[in-house]
Order: sequence, then structure tokens, then C-alpha cells
Amino acid sequence: MTETGNSIGWSREEMAGRLAEDIPDGSYVNLGIGLPELVARFVPEGRELVYHTENGLLGMGPSPKEGEGDPELINAGKRQVTAKPGASYFHQSDSFAMIRGGHLDLCVLGALQVSRAGDLANWSLGGPDDIPAVGGAMDLVAGVKSIFVITQHCTKDGAPKLVESCTYPLTGLRVVDRVYTDLAVIAVRPEGFQLIELAPGVDFDLVQERTGARLLPVAETTSHV
Repeated sequence: MTETGNSIGWSREEMAGRLAEDIPDGSYVNLGIGLPELVARFVPEGRELVYHTENGLLGMGPSPKEGEGDPELINAGKRQVTAKPGASYFHQSDSFAMIRGGHLDLCVLGALQVSRAGDLANWSLGGPDDIPAVGGAMDLVAGVKSIFVITQHCTKDGAPKLVESCTYPLTGLRVVDRVYTDLAVIAVRPEGFQLIELAPGVDFDLVQERTGARLLPVAETTSHV
């Protein structure tokens, strides 16, 4: 558990590790930019995942060591990556055909807001000066079989990211299946946010206090520590 000042719960690395535990062996996975990329570092030993990136690579490997990368081999976030044996390259249109055709099992994305209905807002705050670029997120949430979100439970200002209704421009409607935050693992059910697991040292009341919608408890919560 991380506890610094008023911050409690899982660290970013622990959040990524907890999410990685829930990805089935053999899954075809797309990881969003930023925090979602950490998930690849914590896949349990003996489990093999195949990573896809929207700009045209299936079988993406980890980032190369400093000075050993190929500047022409990058992911959708323009970060240098490697290619695993058997990897394949293809046109971006083919990459999106894979996404839209439902051929990917899981996508892990960050979020600005997630509503109790599973609506996702993750590309813009809606301001006039915001960069008007959603990237591949709208296609991913519409075409990938399962969507996991990994994010801090609240903003830096303390506002909840899990809300009754999103106030930012939407990426997709009713698309999120599960949310992993520094405080808890929460599933999105037809009846709303369902608590799955609490971070060590965190109780239900604290999570509810920092959630902008009703949180459904579970009969028994467990920890992976």
C-alpha cells in the first residue's frame, strides 16, 4: 500500500499489477497510452499475451533499452517498442479492421470520467483550447470485446472520476466493464458500480465518499496482498 500525506491505496505499479492478474492467458490486448502501458510489465509468469497497437503491429514487445531501439518501430503513443518473434506489421486500415471486427479480447484505457452506466470520457475536457484528437479510443471501445479502465479514483483536485453521469465529451456509451483505481476494483453492472475488491487499508466508506455515484457493496471483499 502507498501512503503519502493524504494519499492512500495502491501505487500506479500496484494498480497495473492487480489489473494484469485479471487478463486471461492467450488474450489479444491493446494497451492505451500512459498508465495502461504499465500493465505489460506485470503479467504473471507463465501467461502469454499478444499486444496490438493501432498503428499496425501485432506481437508488440517491451520498450527497448536506451540507445538500442529502432526509431521507426513505435507504438500508437510514439514510444519506441520491440517486436516479438512471429510479430506482424500491417497498414493502419487493417489494424482498425481488426478492432472493428471484434478480433481483440481486451483494451485497457485511462479515463477522465466513467459513469455508473459504463459511459467513458477519456479524450477531452471539452475546453475550446483542447486538442481535438480522440485517436483510436472511439473505435477501441466500440469494437474490443472487453474494456478495462485504469485510473486514479479522483482528480488532483479531489473530484471523483467515477460519477453518476459524465460531464466531459464521451468516448463511448455503456462500454466499460471494470475499473481499477488506487482505492478499489469496481465492476460496472446494469445496476451500477459494484465493488469487487478494496485496496489494503481502504474501507468501503472511504471509497463511497470519493465516488460520485452509489457504490454497491459486496458481501465479502478480499485482498491480493
